[in-house]
Amino acid sequence: MTVRCKDSPSVDVRFCDRFSFDRDSVRYAVEVRAPGLTARVDEVVAWIWDSDLTTFLEELVADYQGWEGERNWHTLDRDLAVSAVFRSGGYIGLTWTLRPWRTAAGEWSASVTTWLEAGEQMSSLTSDVRHFLAGEQA
Repeated sequence: MTVRCKDSPSVDVRFCDRFSFDRDSVRYAVEVRAPGLTARVDEVVAWIWDSDLTTFLEELVADYQGWEGERNWHTLDRDLAVSAVFRSGGYIGLTWTLRPWRTAAGEWSASVTTWLEAGEQMSSLTSDVRHFLAGEQA
């Protein structure tokens, strides 16, 4: 599943390589790409009892008319974080940040921002993420 920026199609976020060892979690890789940047985290973990990315995106879709400030979400391990801002004209900017090995020497992070229409594009993204995390074909 790939999220492309409406303003700059060379900027994207790719969810791939989904797998699961048990009923409590889903693991997947996330890649961010922009001109001159490619970064990947191989094992992002989504726990079934945690507030997942789908819930965060659904809340953004519900507020398609906009909000003030920044909204944030992250995995329990904080290796994937997403911040959202609303821009006039009905666009949502999602900044996707990869930050693996936060407590290890050699820590790094990489971020890209994708701009999407607050209505249909955000609804489609939310549906795609839901299907990806559930292991279903969208």
